[in-house]
Amino acid sequence: MKRKGQGELSQDPHAVREIREKTLEVAIGREVRELRRRQRLTGAELAAAAGLSVGMLSKIENGVISPSLATIQTLAHALRVPLVQLFAGYEETRGCMHVKAGQGVETDRAGTRAGHQYHLLGHIGSNDSGVVVEPYMITLDNQSDTFPTFQHEGIEMLYMLDGEMGYRHGDQLYRMEPGDTLLFDSDAPHGPEQLVRLPIRYLSIITYPQQG
Repeated sequence: MKRKGQGELSQDPHAVREIREKTLEVAIGREVRELRRRQRLTGAELAAAAGLSVGMLSKIENGVISPSLATIQTLAHALRVPLVQLFAGYEETRGCMHVKAGQGVETDRAGTRAGHQYHLLGHIGSNDSGVVVEPYMITLDNQSDTFPTFQHEGIEMLYMLDGEMGYRHGDQLYRMEPGDTLLFDSDAPHGPEQLVRLPIRYLSIITYPQQG
């Protein structure tokens, strides 16, 4: 694999994050309890410092009640941590879409020519990552035009499944065969220029910044 101008990858794809709760009250309670124990405080000591009863603190730590913002702020002050620290263990809902084989939505993309079949395999719009991902299954048959002048924002990855083609990116032409991958800046002119062996099928995964 050729990499240009890139150092070693630092992200561990198998890293496991700490336990995160799906219920806000439970997440706050767990964080309060863990911080209290780390600071070697008894329930009575923290309750006194925060102006709460021991029973109320116990209910908060066990996620039984939903504390007011003022109470959370008081607890954060008593524990000497930023307010947001008490929300650290909360797991927000994350988008996910499962598309069964053959059920991708056939769609037209700007610049698409006759014979280019685009099947959108899934889509997650507004999300906390700030990134939009559009995965397509593209099929070219003997009716397809060559059209190496697509241009759009973002990064695109192609993964060749069937057939063979010459794929243009800028001033370079790449011979794409099954199993080949091409990752590129999609702002440069790009597209299939030589349809060597039909039918051709490949995955196109486009990522770009979320607007707004």
